Amino acid sequence: MNAQNKTPLNSQEQSLVKISALTATGNIDELKIQLNNGLDNGLSINEIKEALTQLYAYCGFPRSLNAISTFKTVLDDRKTKGITDKEGKIIVVENNPSDKYEQGRKVLEELTKTPQTKPAPGFGEFAPRIDAFLKEHLFADIFASDVLSFQQRELVTISALASMSGVEGQLQSHITMGKNTGITDNQLEEISNLIAQSVSATQANTIRKLISKPPIPIVKPEMMVRISEIEILPEYLEEYNAILKEEAAVSVKIEPGVIAIFPMYQKENPLQIRIIEMYADKTAYQSHLLTPHFLHYKTTTLKMVKDLKLIDMESLDKETMLEIFKKLN
Repeated sequence: MNAQNKTPLNSQEQSLVKISALTATGNIDELKIQLNNGLDNGLSINEIKEALTQLYAYCGFPRSLNAISTFKTVLDDRKTKGITDKEGKIIVVENNPSDKYEQGRKVLEELTKTPQTKPAPGFGEFAPRIDAFLKEHLFADIFASDVLSFQQRELVTISALASMSGVEGQLQSHITMGKNTGITDNQLEEISNLIAQSVSATQANTIRKLISKPPIPIVKPEMMVRISEIEILPEYLEEYNAILKEEAAVSVKIEPGVIAIFPMYQKENPLQIRIIEMYADKTAYQSHLLTPHFLHYKTTTLKMVKDLKLIDMESLDKETMLEIFKKLN
């Protein structure tokens, strides 16, 4: 990627963005799909391993390990189907310089294009061990492997940080580093569009704000709001509620276009269920109807429903409604 051109992200780079974003958010179901797509797009096994390993430093060991376990499952499944994926460049495991801190400091200096003092001012002076971990583990041990270029590594980091809330300061720093490696504003805008698809428009806008691009509208004019009025047969109430609860949680978690599925029941009559449903648009709603979890809900609960009424609504204040559901998360 050249800092002076408008070259779009290629398919492999797009896959790295999606894989990193989904790892950071813990969306394992969608991650499986994108890991397969990444391999199909030409990423090597070791390139993906390196990206997932690097992400421990940004989204924690639990998310990194979950993603690595998922990747192993994906590879095992592809082998059973007779798919042979390229291993790629050998991953460097050992890294034994005379001064590992100095190695990491120089790498960070190259990325930032600014002098790096020892210890780092502020947090490094206050907590020297975290400064040592940052330099010695991340920018020395991990960056010592050339399976991914510095540019690819910044692509991974920016994508992960943009997918998490509350880390705008770190995201700004890595956007600067990314630009120093050749990532352009146009490519950063493209990353934000991929984050909007994989995570949310809210998170995508964290990048757009930092590169002075117009935000993606959170509330679309075509947003769908619906209330489902359902009466359940008494003998199925407990079973129905369990299935509904699971389906609602999965839908909101893994479908970017599903803003909210909020089930409730009448206190005086628990057989009367009300569900507030919010979708980004009709396309998101139609997509939701085809998901395995919705089809499971539909087929298993059909016999449990005595009466069903779907009421399309129009919100008087869509922005406030979104804030309400954001607070409930």
